[in-house]
Amino acid sequence: MPDAPPADPAALPAASLLQLIWLASPALPIGGFSYSEGLEAGVEWAGLTTEARASDWIVDQLHLSLARGDLPVVAQAIAAWRAHDADRIRMLNAWVLQTRESAEFLLQSEQMGRSFVEWLKLHHDDIASNFGGLPVTYPVAFAFAASRTDATVRDGCLAFTFGWAENMTGAAVKCVPLGQSAGQRILGRLAREIPQAVDDAITLTDDDRQAFSPMLAVYSARHEAQYSRLFRS
Repeated sequence: MPDAPPADPAALPAASLLQLIWLASPALPIGGFSYSEGLEAGVEWAGLTTEARASDWIVDQLHLSLARGDLPVVAQAIAAWRAHDADRIRMLNAWVLQTRESAEFLLQSEQMGRSFVEWLKLHHDDIASNFGGLPVTYPVAFAFAASRTDATVRDGCLAFTFGWAENMTGAAVKCVPLGQSAGQRILGRLAREIPQAVDDAITLTDDDRQAFSPMLAVYSARHEAQYSRLFRS
């Protein structure tokens, strides 16, 4: 007789899986679709005029920026929310605020965080009091929602990153511009890259975490005065 198939690994409960899919959805009313995170400026000044150039840009941003900064914050904040460590949560939130390298990036973190908290108030009433008057940033607010599921820290980070990837791909389709098939190829490449980026991010400590992407900051600053814009960053 043939060998029995291997048992499936422990599955994430359906409710938690659906919550993560919901949190990563571009349809969530937090405004992620309105930001290109410097990509629109890159089209004008860095020659991101092809699928290949745009795809390389977003993959580099994933590994060099997101996986070294905001993703470790998400991972650490999920653990802090579950431990009810308010001081740690406030510290992580303050780090995000202090490390935005342009006015547009700060606006994005604050606006998406504020909108996310407003959405969360439909489901939870215990989030806003944990920040001591600081604006709630998006990575920390997302971590709160992920911490209320049965998902692992890694699963929460995967959801966060895929939501980011969908928004960045949508921005590329609109501002390069690209066709929908090109967008799906970029998203497919990102889906293959994301697990390693997440695995790298969740190993980082406070001393390893960094937010230093100087050319991305330059393009973001240029975008503030770009002649014609579709996006808020």
